[in-house]
Formats: sequence, C-alpha cells, structure tokens
Amino acid sequence: MSKICDICGKNSLYGHTISHAHNLSKRQWLPNLQKVNALVDGKKVTLRVCTSCLKAGKVQKVK
Repeated sequence: MSKICDICGKNSLYGHTISHAHNLSKRQWLPNLQKVNALVDGKKVTLRVCTSCLKAGKVQKVK
C-alpha cells in the first residue's frame, strides 16, 4: 500500500541528507499516517489519515 492520506492526498517527499562534508545521499520523508475507523456515508470504514487531518477534525471517528 502506498503512503497517501485518504483525505488530503498528502504523500512522501524526496530529497537529500547532507553530511558535514557535503556528501549527498538520497532520503525520503513519510507522512504521519494513522489507521482510523471513520464514519463515511453512515458506514464504518478504515482509512489511512494523516495526523494533521485528524487534528483539524476532517474525519469523524467511530467509537
């Protein structure tokens, strides 16, 4: 499964790690995704949602 938020579409970013000697090596930043049981159209669905969407209240959790 890919690391993409089901709500906002946030995904991984790519860049370089730079050492003190300015050596470059490839690296990847991953979004902070959580599996959440959410209410979608009156049904319980498991979503992969980033924490910024959870904090903003874009997802209604099922208890």
